[in-house]
Amino acid sequence: MPWKSFKLNDGRHIPGIGFGSAGHLEDDTPGVIDMAIEVGFGHIDTAQMYRNEAGVGAALAHTDTPRSHLWVTTKWSGYASIPQSIDESLEKLKLDYVDLYLIHNDRITGGDIEGTWKEMEKVYKDGKAKSIGVSNYTIDDLKRVLKIAKVKPVVNQILLHPTVYHSTKPLLEFMAEHDILAEGYSPLKPLRDGTAPGLVKVVERIAEEKGCKPEGVLMAWSKAKGVLPITTSSNKDRAAGYIAAGGIELSKEDVLRIDEAGKKAADVQERRGKMLAMGKGIGACVAVLYMGWRVLA
Repeated sequence: MPWKSFKLNDGRHIPGIGFGSAGHLEDDTPGVIDMAIEVGFGHIDTAQMYRNEAGVGAALAHTDTPRSHLWVTTKWSGYASIPQSIDESLEKLKLDYVDLYLIHNDRITGGDIEGTWKEMEKVYKDGKAKSIGVSNYTIDDLKRVLKIAKVKPVVNQILLHPTVYHSTKPLLEFMAEHDILAEGYSPLKPLRDGTAPGLVKVVERIAEEKGCKPEGVLMAWSKAKGVLPITTSSNKDRAAGYIAAGGIELSKEDVLRIDEAGKKAADVQERRGKMLAMGKGIGACVAVLYMGWRVLA
């Protein structure tokens, strides 16, 4: 497998790419996970919120791949207490433990980030999760955890692709300083949502130069940034292509071209957002003036 593993701050090694189950319906999940494992994914990511842990568990139950060769991540999404949630997740997944258990976001802690992390440490101590971490946490959130943590978060799973890279860079630098791995979800979003045509052109140009697909270039960009990408697909050929992308190497110049195009796309989106907000504000003022005129008339 061309994707190299990452060494976590607790000494364990995590596969360098993950297959996410978000967006897959419960009934479809077993087949999708079977396919992912077949093409070479050894890292499966799910969550309480996805409502498909039982489907993931069904696939894991009959795969020929040994449990020791699979890395399974799930997340506490706040639907019940952490002690209850981890037990329910393990039952659905048909596992004695998960390799990684994450807090899905800071909002579900109800503001008690410190107390919530202590409950996660209890899950770790009980052996129900071999590693623990967070998702969608800010620098301030991480500072609060690190101040009281006896067990550091090993990862922070965040939205990451070239369009958001510039604004996310301070968080990435803070995480690197504290040896917290960045897992990046939606790494291919710029190719899907049509909001960054300039970036897409740059990526397509590099893909043509490398003799690969644009998806492979963005996956290789994540790797070049030291980020573990979490991606997904129901298409076997496309999923296999994500595994193959581990062998794509970008030059420093390639990475810089993508960074610059991502920053330009972000700037354009920001200006559009401000113009839209301004337009709404002007529209509201016109409506108020019009209503005032009607009253006076």
